[in-house]
Formats: sequence, structure tokens, C-alpha cells
Amino acid sequence: MTKYSESYCDVLIVGAGPAGLMAARVLAQYVRENPDLKVRIIDKRSTKVYNGQADGLQCRTIECLKNLGLADKILEEANDMSTIALYNPDEQGMIRRTDRIPDTLPGISRYHQVVLHQGRIERHILDSINEVSDTRIKVERPIIPEKMVIDSSKADDPDAYPVTMTLRYMGEDESTPLQFGHKTENGLFRSNLQTQEEEDSQYRLPEGKEAGEIETVHCKYVIGCDGGHSWVRRQLGFEMVGEQTDYIWGVLDAVPASNFPDIRSRCAIHSAESGSIMIIPRENNLVRFYVQLQDRAEKGQRVDRTKFTPEVVIANAKKIFYPYTFDVQQLDWFTAYHIGQRVTEKFSRDERVFIAGDACHTHSPKAGQGMNTSMMDSYNLGWKLGLVINGRAKRDILKTYEQERQPFAQALIDFDHQFSRLFSGRPAKDVADEMGVSMDVFKEAFVKGNEFASGTAINYNETVVTDKKGSKQDRATNCVVGTRFKSHPVVRHSEGLWMHFGDRLVTDGRFRIILFAGKATDPTQMARIQKFGAYLDSADSVISRFTPKGADRNSRIDVITIHSCHRDEIEMHDFPAPSLHPKWQYDYIYADCESWHHPHPKSYQAWGVDPVKGAVVVVRPDGYTALVTDLEDTAEIDRYFNGILIEPKMKAGAQTEGDWTKVSA
Repeated sequence: MTKYSESYCDVLIVGAGPAGLMAARVLAQYVRENPDLKVRIIDKRSTKVYNGQADGLQCRTIECLKNLGLADKILEEANDMSTIALYNPDEQGMIRRTDRIPDTLPGISRYHQVVLHQGRIERHILDSINEVSDTRIKVERPIIPEKMVIDSSKADDPDAYPVTMTLRYMGEDESTPLQFGHKTENGLFRSNLQTQEEEDSQYRLPEGKEAGEIETVHCKYVIGCDGGHSWVRRQLGFEMVGEQTDYIWGVLDAVPASNFPDIRSRCAIHSAESGSIMIIPRENNLVRFYVQLQDRAEKGQRVDRTKFTPEVVIANAKKIFYPYTFDVQQLDWFTAYHIGQRVTEKFSRDERVFIAGDACHTHSPKAGQGMNTSMMDSYNLGWKLGLVINGRAKRDILKTYEQERQPFAQALIDFDHQFSRLFSGRPAKDVADEMGVSMDVFKEAFVKGNEFASGTAINYNETVVTDKKGSKQDRATNCVVGTRFKSHPVVRHSEGLWMHFGDRLVTDGRFRIILFAGKATDPTQMARIQKFGAYLDSADSVISRFTPKGADRNSRIDVITIHSCHRDEIEMHDFPAPSLHPKWQYDYIYADCESWHHPHPKSYQAWGVDPVKGAVVVVRPDGYTALVTDLEDTAEIDRYFNGILIEPKMKAGAQTEGDWTKVSA
């Protein structure tokens, strides 16, 4: 007899891939703060990914993982990529190296691209979810959603559960994907060569079997992170818009046997007639090969996946590598895919049901964007949803998820559309060959696309959480509103520790007010600093109004000071306390100066801030610059936070404790 149950939760995440796990990790912070919150994550697979799939981590993703406490562990295992080698056909039609360029543009981040297979990345995120949530968030497997009902009339009621989900618990035998007869682990079961009907059939209860438990879950919010064939997206009726080429590519994860000289570098190889290859060196001597196949997909016709075997992919690779030898010593995984670019116009319904990652945009994997963009979707949504379900922010901020991420997804699709066609096209034989691809044009697109692919070039438009119009951008010219707040070195004033300032901006749900105090030894400038400190301590400040009574005054909005003096020229206690120097806490004041072991970083210059007059920069919980203004423009700071945060019933109020730093007579 089928069992039935009923439950309630604040957020239900469907899908435990990179997008779903990132959403769960960001929300775990809010669950730790408020144990009454219920966040669940389900997946139809009985286990996580162990082979293949995505593997590249871009600069911006690593920056975010660092602020989540994950980057160091992942970087220990990952393989660095420092160089890209470009190979093109010579006059005799043989491939030869024509150029080498940096894999990551110098100076765009303190990190550069690395590769590590998806299963290990997911393992680290899972461990972090368990730790941060105190094991209150666990991936529940294997469970499949079967019905979703949205009551739009209750969408604006903060206490309502307007989404009803029907879940079915699956048996182990029906939750393991088919391997299509190949002995080698493969990803054909989730490749875009597969149709939606074929994917559904893999997880459907076998004929004659009895269904498992059926659970009805009443949800405040649902996030669909269930991949390119997203069930959640289909229930919403959102259409994926775009096109596919007729190009088919194979993918190998293998330990190669080859005399190719750049086998451990990232390579873009164009052969004269046999197609193209991209090489991605991975961990443990593995190398990923993206191999263009000779087969073409006919428009509207189903592709026979059974004919795409490792042997077929290896045979094509040998032709492209010629005159170099190529064989496979050990094959770890393979798949094949059909190049296409699609994106939905809508990312949410009623700001109650959201889709993220491949559920709302799909593209070719060679630019290393799939896993990165998926995680960054959830990173963007997670902090907004966490503040809302905790009653700290207005629901209006949830609209900014689609407002920010959909335009970026469209830009990604446009970039991939150009890049994938240049990569798949036949090299031009000469300037008169109009049907071929100019290798100079390919290189130019490759270099220009590097910054975009790194994730550091995102510039979000004006929204309630990004105040471009109210900002005085000239006060901090390189802290561009809408872009990520870039990390530069500073010295912690209390003990002279050199560090990257980005390490101070951990992802914990707090906004930051960064006071660039300027030349604090100047009496006129110190008077401005004192006035700003008095504002922060007043009953009308955003700190006093949005911090609950009894909570740490920096628990909602974190105020951090960076001055431009040498730490020998001014004492930490010279800054107004407790507003800028909380009692017994020493990680709130920093200096832009040299340390014992490092030269002057000139970080004020890097941030574009006047070293005398300073500035105020507001940074969002996800590390993006939200507002740039003067020390005197506290009204604009008030206006910004008034549009986002909700005042608690019991407010902290004015800071009445005296200045604890003054030495008694």
C-alpha cells in the first residue's frame, strides 16, 4: 500500500548539481542563524557525480568559493591552467603551434582558472553544507517531483506557502541512469543528444512496480536546479529560446599516450580538414579532450547516441592530431553533445518559483561556463532569498534575480554562439577563402572572451540592490557600481598583518559599509571621519534601525575602515569608537601601507579612491558594489537600505555606550 505524508518547508531545491548545492550552501548560513527555517534539497539520482561532467572553475567562481570557505580545499586538489597554446594548419596542412597566450588575463583577479572534476567540487560543497547548517540540510535521494501547483493569489503573503509540490520516493533500481551499453562510464544519459522523453523514461517507475511513498510538500519557495531538461521549467511553461548548430562533439577524460608537445596545456587546435580539438589538462594526469566529430545532426532528426563510442571519438582525435601520435592509455569517461545555445526569458514565477543553471540557459561547454554560471545564478539568488525568508528584507529584492541574471545569460549565449562557431569552423586557407574561419579573428575572439569567461566582467544594471543613479562614481572610479568589489592587499592595523581585503568579506548575509577614511592624520579629514562615526551611532542610522535589539551591531551591516596612513602615524584608538572600532574586536580597521614583508600595495590607487578625502562604498552580501558616495552623504546610504531591509520590531537603537578606548587620567 502506498504511503502518503505531508510537510511544510521554507525553500525546496530540486536538483543537487552545482546550482542546487550552491543554493543550499548559501542558504545554510541563514539556517544556522535561524534553526526554525526549513530548507530541503532533493535529487532523482541515488548518488552524486563521480566521473566526468563539468570541471573548470573560473576566477570569479573561485573568489566566491573563497568567501564561502571552500576555495583553499578545492585549489589543493585542482590543476592550474596558466597557458593556452593555439595550433593551426601550416602551408602543408599540418597542425603547428602559432601562438601562446595566458589562460587568465593578468591582473583581473588574484586567482586564475583551474580544473577539478565536478564530483570532487560537489563533495566539498556538500561537506560545507553539513557543517554550516549543523547537518540540518542534507541531500535527499532518490526523490522525483511529480506535480507542482502555484497559488498566485498568496504570492505576496510573507507567511503563506503558495507552492504545493508532490514528491515520489524512488527505488534504487529506477534512480540509476543507463550507460547505453558502453563499458566506459559515460555522460550520454544526460547529454543534450538525448530527448526529454528519453530522460523521463530513465527515472520513471518500471512497469509493474509499486510506487514508493508520496509526499505533499507545502513550500514558501521552490528553486528548480534540475538541468537542461528541467521538470520545474516545464511546469512553469517557460520556453527555451535559441538555436542549435549541426556540429556534434565528443568528450574524453583520459590519460593520453602522445608526443604532442602541449598535452599538459590548454590548447585550441584547428586542423585543415578533420575538425578541431580543445585540450584541458586535469588533475591526476587526466586530460579532457573536446573532439569535433565528422557526423552532423540533421535538423529535426533524432541523433542515434549508440554510434558515438569512445573508439569513434579517439579515431577522430587521431586524425586531428596528425602528424603527432595520439592514443589513450586509460579512459575514465566520455560523452557526446550537440552544440546549441538556448535561454529562457523568465527566471521566476511570482518570485515564488525560480529556475537556475542549465534549467534556464544551455550552451557549449568549451568556454568553461556551465558549472560556473550555474553556481553564480544560485549565489545571486541565495542571499536575497535568505534575507527574505528570515524576515530581514523586502520581497521586492527577489525580482532582481531575474533582472540581473537573465541579461547575463543572454550575453553568455551570444558569446558562446560566436565562439563555438569559430571553433567548429574550417580554417580559412587564405584571405580569399570566405567560407573558412580566419585564425586571426578566432584568436581575437578568444582573447576578448577571456575576461567575459572569467566572470569578472559582470556589470549589473540599476535595481533596488544596485544604486547606480544615486552613486558618485568618481569618488571610487575602480569600484564600479554593479561590478564585483575587487580584492586588493591591505594591512590589518592592530598587528600589521598583510592580507587580501577580499578575505574579510566572507559570505555570511551581511552588507558591508566600507569607509575609505583617507588621510586620517589630517585634522580636517578626521573631523569628517568623526562625523560619519557619530551618524553610525545615532538612533537614525541604518545600523541602529536595522539591527535587532540585543544583536551585535555589525550583525546586519558590517562597517569596515581602510585608511591611507602608515600604521605608525596613527593609533587604532584614534578612530571613533565604538562605531568604527567595536569593543575588543580588532578586524575592523585596515591600512593601505607597506608591511614588514610586503611593499606598499597602493590599494587606494587600485580602487580609484582619493587617498586624502576617501569615500564610502556599500558592498552587497554577494560581493558586488552597490553604492559609492561621500562621507557626508548619509542620506543616500539611508535611502539605499530603506529600499531593501525591514526594520525589526525591537531595534538596537542609538549606541549609548561611551568611547571605551580613551585612557583614564
